[in-house]
Amino acid sequence: MVLRPHLPDLLAALPLPTLAVDRAERIVAMNAPAQALLGRGALDRHYINVLRQPAVVDAVEQCQQDDTPREAQYLASDNGNDTTFRVHVRKVTGMDYVLLSFQDITQVTNASQMRRDFVANVSHELRTPLTAMMGFIETLRGPARDDAPARDRFLEIMTGEAERMNRLVGDLLSLSRVESDERVRPTDKVDLRYVLQSTMRNLNPLAVEANVTLVATMGDDPLPLMGDTDQLLQVFTNLIENGIKYGGVGKDVEISVETTLRDPSLRGPAVRVTIRDHGPGIDPVHLPRLTERFYRADSHRSRALGGTGLGLAIVKHILNRHRGRLKITSDLGDGARFTVILPMDVA
Repeated sequence: MVLRPHLPDLLAALPLPTLAVDRAERIVAMNAPAQALLGRGALDRHYINVLRQPAVVDAVEQCQQDDTPREAQYLASDNGNDTTFRVHVRKVTGMDYVLLSFQDITQVTNASQMRRDFVANVSHELRTPLTAMMGFIETLRGPARDDAPARDRFLEIMTGEAERMNRLVGDLLSLSRVESDERVRPTDKVDLRYVLQSTMRNLNPLAVEANVTLVATMGDDPLPLMGDTDQLLQVFTNLIENGIKYGGVGKDVEISVETTLRDPSLRGPAVRVTIRDHGPGIDPVHLPRLTERFYRADSHRSRALGGTGLGLAIVKHILNRHRGRLKITSDLGDGARFTVILPMDVA
Protein backbone atom coordinates (compact mmCIF):
# COMPACT_ATOMS: atom_id res chain seq x y z
CA MET A 1 0.00 0.00 0.00
CA VAL A 2 2.99 2.29 0.37
CA LEU A 3 3.26 2.55 -3.41
CA ARG A 4 -0.35 3.63 -3.90
CA PRO A 5 0.32 7.41 -3.91
CA HIS A 6 2.65 6.91 -6.85
CA LEU A 7 0.17 4.91 -8.94
CA PRO A 8 -1.42 7.93 -10.67
CA ASP A 9 2.05 9.18 -11.64
CA LEU A 10 2.88 5.75 -13.04
CA LEU A 11 -0.30 5.60 -15.13
CA ALA A 12 0.19 9.18 -16.34
CA ALA A 13 3.42 8.09 -18.01
CA LEU A 14 1.65 5.47 -20.12
CA PRO A 15 0.45 6.48 -23.61
CA LEU A 16 -2.50 4.05 -23.74
CA PRO A 17 -5.72 4.59 -21.76
CA THR A 18 -4.97 2.73 -18.52
CA LEU A 19 -6.76 2.33 -15.20
CA ALA A 20 -6.19 0.42 -11.96
CA VAL A 21 -8.76 -1.64 -10.07
CA ASP A 22 -8.07 -2.50 -6.41
CA ARG A 23 -9.12 -5.54 -4.38
CA ALA A 24 -12.37 -3.77 -3.44
CA GLU A 25 -13.14 -3.73 -7.19
CA ARG A 26 -13.03 0.04 -7.45
CA ILE A 27 -11.17 2.14 -9.99
CA VAL A 28 -8.53 3.84 -7.88
CA ALA A 29 -6.44 5.48 -10.60
CA MET A 30 -6.67 6.30 -14.30
CA ASN A 31 -4.61 8.39 -16.70
CA ALA A 32 -5.85 11.22 -18.90
CA PRO A 33 -6.51 9.04 -22.01
CA ALA A 34 -8.62 6.68 -19.85
CA GLN A 35 -10.58 9.63 -18.49
CA ALA A 36 -11.22 10.82 -22.03
CA LEU A 37 -12.45 7.34 -22.96
CA LEU A 38 -14.54 6.49 -19.86
CA GLY A 39 -15.22 9.89 -18.33
CA ARG A 40 -13.77 11.59 -15.26
CA GLY A 41 -16.66 10.29 -13.16
CA ALA A 42 -15.33 6.75 -13.45
CA LEU A 43 -12.73 7.28 -10.71
CA ASP A 44 -13.60 5.63 -7.37
CA ARG A 45 -16.58 3.80 -8.89
CA HIS A 46 -17.04 0.05 -9.08
CA TYR A 47 -15.46 -1.12 -12.32
CA ILE A 48 -18.53 -3.15 -13.35
CA ASN A 49 -20.67 0.03 -13.34
CA VAL A 50 -18.11 1.76 -15.59
CA LEU A 51 -17.06 -0.95 -18.04
CA ARG A 52 -20.36 -2.87 -18.18
CA GLN A 53 -19.33 -5.16 -21.03
CA PRO A 54 -19.36 -8.84 -19.91
CA ALA A 55 -16.17 -9.88 -21.73
CA VAL A 56 -14.11 -7.20 -19.96
CA VAL A 57 -15.76 -7.79 -16.58
CA ASP A 58 -15.07 -11.54 -16.80
CA ALA A 59 -11.43 -10.89 -17.73
CA VAL A 60 -10.95 -8.68 -14.66
CA GLU A 61 -12.64 -11.17 -12.32
CA GLN A 62 -10.56 -14.10 -13.58
CA CYS A 63 -7.34 -12.11 -13.39
CA GLN A 64 -8.11 -11.18 -9.77
CA GLN A 65 -8.72 -14.82 -8.93
CA ASP A 66 -5.70 -16.52 -10.51
CA ASP A 67 -3.30 -13.63 -11.38
CA THR A 68 -3.24 -14.83 -15.01
CA PRO A 69 -3.15 -12.13 -17.70
CA ARG A 70 -6.30 -11.85 -19.79
CA GLU A 71 -7.43 -10.03 -22.94
CA ALA A 72 -10.87 -8.91 -24.06
CA GLN A 73 -12.49 -6.58 -26.56
CA TYR A 74 -14.15 -3.34 -25.53
CA LEU A 75 -16.50 -1.50 -27.89
CA ALA A 76 -16.93 2.25 -27.56
CA SER A 77 -18.81 4.88 -29.53
CA ASP A 78 -17.77 8.49 -30.06
CA ASN A 79 -20.10 10.81 -31.98
CA GLY A 80 -21.61 7.85 -33.78
CA ASN A 81 -18.24 6.32 -34.71
CA ASP A 82 -17.65 2.83 -33.33
CA THR A 83 -14.21 2.14 -31.85
CA THR A 84 -12.82 -1.28 -30.95
CA PHE A 85 -10.23 -1.68 -28.18
CA ARG A 86 -8.22 -4.70 -27.13
CA VAL A 87 -8.12 -4.59 -23.34
CA HIS A 88 -5.02 -6.05 -21.71
CA VAL A 89 -5.73 -7.11 -18.10
CA ARG A 90 -2.68 -7.70 -15.87
CA LYS A 91 -2.15 -8.18 -12.13
CA VAL A 92 0.63 -5.97 -10.74
CA THR A 93 3.18 -8.18 -9.00
CA GLY A 94 3.45 -7.36 -5.30
CA MET A 95 0.43 -5.05 -5.38
CA ASP A 96 -3.30 -5.60 -5.00
CA TYR A 97 -4.13 -3.90 -8.27
CA VAL A 98 -5.28 -5.08 -11.66
CA LEU A 99 -4.25 -2.82 -14.53
CA LEU A 100 -6.41 -2.46 -17.64
CA SER A 101 -4.85 -0.89 -20.74
CA PHE A 102 -6.96 -0.13 -23.84
CA GLN A 103 -5.32 -0.56 -27.25
CA ASP A 104 -7.25 0.92 -30.19
CA ILE A 105 -7.50 -1.80 -32.85
CA THR A 106 -10.27 -0.18 -34.90
CA GLN A 107 -8.15 0.15 -38.03
CA VAL A 108 -6.98 -3.45 -37.79
CA THR A 109 -10.55 -4.67 -37.30
CA ASN A 110 -11.86 -2.54 -40.15
CA ALA A 111 -9.05 -3.68 -42.46
CA SER A 112 -9.80 -7.31 -41.65
CA GLN A 113 -13.50 -6.78 -42.33
CA MET A 114 -12.75 -4.94 -45.59
CA ARG A 115 -10.53 -7.81 -46.69
CA ARG A 116 -13.27 -10.35 -45.97
CA ASP A 117 -15.85 -8.22 -47.78
CA PHE A 118 -13.50 -7.73 -50.72
CA VAL A 119 -12.87 -11.46 -51.12
CA ALA A 120 -16.59 -12.18 -50.84
CA ASN A 121 -17.44 -9.52 -53.44
CA VAL A 122 -14.78 -10.70 -55.90
CA SER A 123 -15.93 -14.29 -55.48
CA HIS A 124 -19.52 -13.26 -56.15
CA GLU A 125 -18.61 -11.16 -59.19
CA LEU A 126 -16.61 -14.02 -60.72
CA ARG A 127 -19.01 -16.80 -59.75
CA THR A 128 -21.91 -15.38 -61.76
CA PRO A 129 -20.22 -15.38 -65.20
CA LEU A 130 -18.39 -18.62 -64.44
CA THR A 131 -21.65 -20.37 -63.53
CA ALA A 132 -23.26 -19.09 -66.72
CA MET A 133 -20.34 -20.25 -68.87
CA MET A 134 -20.27 -23.69 -67.25
CA GLY A 135 -23.98 -24.06 -67.91
CA PHE A 136 -23.62 -23.12 -71.55
CA ILE A 137 -20.65 -25.44 -72.00
CA GLU A 138 -22.66 -28.32 -70.56
CA THR A 139 -25.54 -27.48 -72.90
CA LEU A 140 -23.25 -27.25 -75.93
CA ARG A 141 -21.78 -30.64 -75.11
CA GLY A 142 -25.25 -32.15 -74.79
CA PRO A 143 -28.64 -31.00 -76.11
CA ALA A 144 -27.28 -28.16 -78.30
CA ARG A 145 -24.42 -30.18 -79.78
CA ASP A 146 -25.97 -30.20 -83.26
CA ASP A 147 -28.09 -27.04 -82.95
CA ALA A 148 -26.11 -24.46 -84.96
CA PRO A 149 -28.32 -21.39 -84.16
CA ALA A 150 -28.33 -22.20 -80.43
CA ARG A 151 -24.59 -22.84 -80.49
CA ASP A 152 -23.89 -19.45 -82.06
CA ARG A 153 -26.15 -17.70 -79.56
CA PHE A 154 -24.56 -19.45 -76.59
CA LEU A 155 -21.05 -18.74 -77.83
CA GLU A 156 -21.90 -15.05 -78.16
CA ILE A 157 -23.18 -14.96 -74.57
CA MET A 158 -20.11 -16.84 -73.35
CA THR A 159 -17.88 -14.32 -75.10
CA GLY A 160 -19.67 -11.51 -73.29
CA GLU A 161 -19.24 -13.24 -69.92
CA ALA A 162 -15.55 -13.88 -70.61
CA GLU A 163 -15.07 -10.20 -71.51
CA ARG A 164 -16.82 -9.23 -68.30
CA MET A 165 -14.42 -11.37 -66.24
CA ASN A 166 -11.49 -9.90 -68.17
CA ARG A 167 -12.67 -6.36 -67.35
CA LEU A 168 -13.06 -7.30 -63.71
CA VAL A 169 -9.55 -8.77 -63.49
CA GLY A 170 -8.16 -5.71 -65.30
CA ASP A 171 -9.88 -3.33 -62.87
CA LEU A 172 -8.67 -5.36 -59.88
CA LEU A 173 -5.08 -5.12 -61.12
CA SER A 174 -5.52 -1.41 -61.82
CA LEU A 175 -6.96 -0.83 -58.34
CA SER A 176 -4.02 -2.70 -56.79
CA ARG A 177 -1.49 -0.58 -58.68
CA VAL A 178 -3.28 2.65 -57.81
CA GLU A 179 -3.46 1.79 -54.11
CA SER A 180 0.25 0.91 -54.00
CA ASP A 181 1.15 4.34 -55.46
CA GLU A 182 -1.44 6.36 -53.54
CA ARG A 183 1.05 7.93 -51.12
CA VAL A 184 3.58 8.78 -53.83
CA ARG A 185 2.86 12.26 -55.15
CA PRO A 186 3.24 12.70 -58.94
CA THR A 187 6.28 14.64 -60.09
CA ASP A 188 5.50 15.23 -63.78
CA LYS A 189 4.04 18.45 -65.08
CA VAL A 190 1.01 17.84 -67.32
CA ASP A 191 -1.53 19.95 -69.15
CA LEU A 192 -5.00 18.88 -68.01
CA ARG A 193 -6.53 20.42 -71.12
CA TYR A 194 -4.53 17.98 -73.26
CA VAL A 195 -5.68 15.10 -71.04
CA LEU A 196 -9.33 16.10 -71.46
CA GLN A 197 -9.00 16.51 -75.23
CA SER A 198 -7.33 13.10 -75.55
CA THR A 199 -10.06 11.49 -73.45
CA MET A 200 -12.84 13.00 -75.54
CA ARG A 201 -11.12 11.98 -78.77
CA ASN A 202 -10.77 8.40 -77.55
CA LEU A 203 -14.40 8.20 -76.40
CA ASN A 204 -15.99 9.94 -79.37
CA PRO A 205 -16.65 6.66 -81.26
CA LEU A 206 -18.49 5.28 -78.19
CA ALA A 207 -20.51 8.51 -77.94
CA VAL A 208 -21.44 8.37 -81.64
CA GLU A 209 -22.53 4.74 -81.27
CA ALA A 210 -24.72 5.66 -78.29
CA ASN A 211 -26.10 8.76 -80.07
CA VAL A 212 -24.66 10.97 -77.33
CA THR A 213 -23.01 14.35 -77.94
CA LEU A 214 -19.95 15.39 -75.95
CA VAL A 215 -20.09 19.13 -75.29
CA ALA A 216 -16.88 20.66 -73.91
CA THR A 217 -16.33 24.11 -72.43
CA MET A 218 -12.70 24.43 -71.41
CA GLY A 219 -11.21 27.50 -73.09
CA ASP A 220 -7.86 27.70 -74.86
CA ASP A 221 -5.47 28.28 -71.96
CA PRO A 222 -3.24 25.48 -70.65
CA LEU A 223 -4.20 23.91 -67.35
CA PRO A 224 -0.84 23.02 -65.74
CA LEU A 225 -0.61 20.71 -62.75
CA MET A 226 1.62 18.02 -61.28
CA GLY A 227 0.17 14.68 -62.24
CA ASP A 228 0.35 11.27 -63.84
CA THR A 229 -0.99 11.54 -67.39
CA ASP A 230 -2.05 7.89 -67.67
CA GLN A 231 -3.89 7.95 -64.36
CA LEU A 232 -5.66 11.23 -65.16
CA LEU A 233 -6.71 9.76 -68.51
CA GLN A 234 -8.14 6.84 -66.56
CA VAL A 235 -10.09 9.17 -64.27
CA PHE A 236 -11.76 11.17 -67.02
CA THR A 237 -12.26 8.15 -69.28
CA ASN A 238 -14.18 6.48 -66.48
CA LEU A 239 -16.32 9.52 -65.65
CA ILE A 240 -17.11 10.54 -69.23
CA GLU A 241 -17.77 6.93 -70.26
CA ASN A 242 -20.22 6.63 -67.36
CA GLY A 243 -21.94 9.79 -68.58
CA ILE A 244 -22.28 8.27 -72.06
CA LYS A 245 -23.61 4.96 -70.73
CA TYR A 246 -26.05 6.32 -68.17
CA GLY A 247 -26.94 9.68 -69.72
CA GLY A 248 -29.49 8.33 -72.17
CA VAL A 249 -29.74 8.09 -75.96
CA GLY A 250 -29.85 11.41 -77.76
CA LYS A 251 -28.68 13.38 -74.72
CA ASP A 252 -25.60 15.56 -74.16
CA VAL A 253 -22.71 14.92 -71.80
CA GLU A 254 -21.23 18.26 -70.78
CA ILE A 255 -17.59 18.68 -69.77
CA SER A 256 -16.88 22.08 -68.24
CA VAL A 257 -13.67 23.49 -66.76
CA GLU A 258 -13.32 26.25 -64.20
CA THR A 259 -10.18 27.58 -62.51
CA THR A 260 -9.86 29.48 -59.25
CA LEU A 261 -6.98 31.02 -57.32
CA ARG A 262 -8.32 29.64 -54.05
CA ASP A 263 -10.56 26.63 -53.86
CA PRO A 264 -12.21 26.15 -50.42
CA SER A 265 -11.66 22.39 -50.36
CA LEU A 266 -7.97 22.55 -51.41
CA ARG A 267 -7.16 25.96 -49.90
CA GLY A 268 -5.18 26.99 -52.94
CA PRO A 269 -5.27 27.35 -56.74
CA ALA A 270 -7.35 24.63 -58.33
CA VAL A 271 -9.08 23.50 -61.48
CA ARG A 272 -12.58 22.05 -61.39
CA VAL A 273 -13.73 19.69 -64.12
CA THR A 274 -17.43 18.86 -64.06
CA ILE A 275 -18.91 16.01 -66.12
CA ARG A 276 -22.68 16.29 -66.28
CA ASP A 277 -25.16 13.96 -67.93
CA HIS A 278 -28.90 14.36 -68.42
CA GLY A 279 -29.97 10.84 -67.56
CA PRO A 280 -32.36 9.58 -64.87
CA GLY A 281 -30.01 10.66 -62.07
CA ILE A 282 -29.03 8.89 -58.87
CA ASP A 283 -31.03 8.70 -55.67
CA PRO A 284 -29.15 10.90 -53.15
CA VAL A 285 -29.20 8.03 -50.65
CA HIS A 286 -26.58 6.25 -52.79
CA LEU A 287 -24.18 9.17 -53.24
CA PRO A 288 -22.01 8.71 -50.10
CA ARG A 289 -21.22 5.10 -51.04
CA LEU A 290 -20.64 5.36 -54.79
CA THR A 291 -16.84 5.22 -54.47
CA GLU A 292 -16.92 2.01 -52.40
CA ARG A 293 -15.65 -1.11 -54.13
CA PHE A 294 -18.40 -3.04 -55.89
CA TYR A 295 -21.12 -0.64 -54.72
CA ARG A 296 -23.73 0.03 -57.41
CA ALA A 297 -26.76 2.28 -57.24
CA ASP A 298 -28.42 0.07 -59.87
CA SER A 299 -26.58 -3.26 -59.91
CA HIS A 300 -28.68 -4.84 -62.69
CA ARG A 301 -28.24 -1.93 -65.07
CA SER A 302 -24.55 -1.56 -64.23
CA ARG A 303 -23.82 -5.21 -65.02
CA ALA A 304 -25.86 -5.01 -68.20
CA LEU A 305 -23.71 -2.09 -69.34
CA GLY A 306 -20.47 -3.92 -68.52
CA GLY A 307 -19.67 -2.19 -65.24
CA THR A 308 -17.45 -3.91 -62.68
CA GLY A 309 -18.30 -1.74 -59.67
CA LEU A 310 -14.66 -0.68 -59.29
CA GLY A 311 -14.42 2.34 -61.57
CA LEU A 312 -15.24 5.05 -59.04
CA ALA A 313 -13.09 3.36 -56.39
CA ILE A 314 -10.14 3.61 -58.80
CA VAL A 315 -11.01 7.26 -59.49
CA LYS A 316 -11.05 8.02 -55.75
CA HIS A 317 -7.62 6.50 -55.13
CA ILE A 318 -6.07 8.27 -58.14
CA LEU A 319 -7.43 11.61 -56.96
CA ASN A 320 -6.14 10.92 -53.45
CA ARG A 321 -2.67 10.47 -54.95
CA HIS A 322 -3.05 13.80 -56.78
CA ARG A 323 -4.32 15.50 -53.57
CA GLY A 324 -7.59 16.10 -55.34
CA ARG A 325 -11.28 15.70 -54.53
CA LEU A 326 -14.32 14.12 -56.15
CA LYS A 327 -17.76 15.61 -55.54
CA ILE A 328 -20.92 13.89 -56.75
CA THR A 329 -24.32 15.58 -56.86
CA SER A 330 -27.53 14.29 -58.36
CA ASP A 331 -31.29 14.35 -58.13
CA LEU A 332 -33.63 11.78 -59.56
CA GLY A 333 -34.74 12.89 -63.01
CA ASP A 334 -32.10 15.60 -63.28
CA GLY A 335 -28.94 13.71 -64.25
CA ALA A 336 -25.69 13.49 -62.31
CA ARG A 337 -22.71 15.82 -61.89
CA PHE A 338 -19.22 14.50 -61.12
CA THR A 339 -16.78 17.27 -60.23
CA VAL A 340 -13.04 16.59 -60.11
CA ILE A 341 -11.03 19.19 -58.16
CA LEU A 342 -7.26 19.18 -58.70
CA PRO A 343 -4.54 21.52 -57.39
CA MET A 344 -3.03 23.67 -60.13
CA ASP A 345 0.67 24.36 -60.58
CA VAL A 346 0.87 28.14 -60.82
CA ALA A 347 4.56 28.50 -59.98
